[in-house]
Amino acid sequence: MKKVMLKTTLSLAVAMASSQLFASGFALNEQSISGMGTGYAGRSSSADDASIVAGNPAGMSRLKRDQITGGVAAIDAKTDIRHANGGPPGSTNDGDMVPFTKVPMLFAVKKATDDLAFGLGIYAPFGLITNYEDSFGGRYYGKKSDVKVVTFQPTVSYAFNQYVSVGFGPTINKISGQLTSSTPLAQTFGRNDGLVDIKGDDTAWGYKVGILVTPTDKTNIGLTYTSKVKYKLDGHTNISGAGFGPFNGGRYGASLDITTPESVDFSITQKLDDQWTVYAGSTWTRWSRLKDITVNNDGVPAQLGGAAGPIGTISEPQNWHDTWASAIGASFQVNKQWVLRTGFSVDQSPTNNTDRSVRIPTGDRKAVSFGAGFNATDDLTIDAALSYLWEEKVDVNRSGKGNNYSAQYDNSAWGYALGATYKF
Repeated sequence: MKKVMLKTTLSLAVAMASSQLFASGFALNEQSISGMGTGYAGRSSSADDASIVAGNPAGMSRLKRDQITGGVAAIDAKTDIRHANGGPPGSTNDGDMVPFTKVPMLFAVKKATDDLAFGLGIYAPFGLITNYEDSFGGRYYGKKSDVKVVTFQPTVSYAFNQYVSVGFGPTINKISGQLTSSTPLAQTFGRNDGLVDIKGDDTAWGYKVGILVTPTDKTNIGLTYTSKVKYKLDGHTNISGAGFGPFNGGRYGASLDITTPESVDFSITQKLDDQWTVYAGSTWTRWSRLKDITVNNDGVPAQLGGAAGPIGTISEPQNWHDTWASAIGASFQVNKQWVLRTGFSVDQSPTNNTDRSVRIPTGDRKAVSFGAGFNATDDLTIDAALSYLWEEKVDVNRSGKGNNYSAQYDNSAWGYALGATYKF
């Protein structure tokens, strides 16, 4: 039982780590409505509005006026589970375990001088929500996952001259998560599944630094570095309905250390003429940091812990690899009021066929995006975007918790976004 509990806690860390992946897995790219329209191809080189705080802090000094940018993106995911095998009798595999999800964002930039700007960003860089049905065949390996990360980023930017700007911002990152999974031990005694419910949270610091170079009045070249963030999650593990002799559950302290990896984004924005602008960019993420994760549960009873005693430690391999995400995009300025955008992106998944989990059944993906911006007045701009992504079909093969489970996952998602920028 102890190993069941610890491995479920371990999945919490994996889910949190994976949350930098809706760009390439189950994480969030949605930090700019205007950027979404071009597939985020010009993430670090296009200072279109205050959302550049997240894309490249250096770009704030290129904005002409004080402004606030806010918006919300929504993700409507679909999953087909095919060729499922294993799980207890009567199991189901409905799929579509990701509910309709909203991702808000808010940014502000204040120009102190023509060259100096201050900004603040509040956004969600990481997030994961999956919720399988109670009778899901792989419920011993993951049933519900709900992980949220909110980042506060105060930022400063300075333009040395018309060619070079720099920016820096510390990030204050609040992470919280809840994961549940079923345990098969109760069935041994003719009872229903038990439930393991884990909650944990932490606040940790990181930083974002960028440089923006403008060699000509038509070319922007941006480079942004986002630091790793070290978390030490403290929380608790609740066990209910375990059915192990006289023991039916309890609440125990849980802790784990996890480091989300650093990333580097490079992009180019090239203005072709008064109407056409093209974008290209790539992002490298050091997911190879996640080789394994060590988890501790405190105070586990001896009948559940065996010879390990009251404190249990387990290490489980993940063997993730570094990833690249690349995108191209274009915008067309129809007239003074309207701009149209489009983009195409490809993202790698850091997972592998051996260690892939039902909580993160993700593969390499492609996405196509469309967007539009409308200048309602000289001070107000409305942005909207639409995207569709699809992943390669991937296999999940899990064993070791009483019932083996294997299945093929076919994932896709629609993204919708609406936002506004107001200039002072």
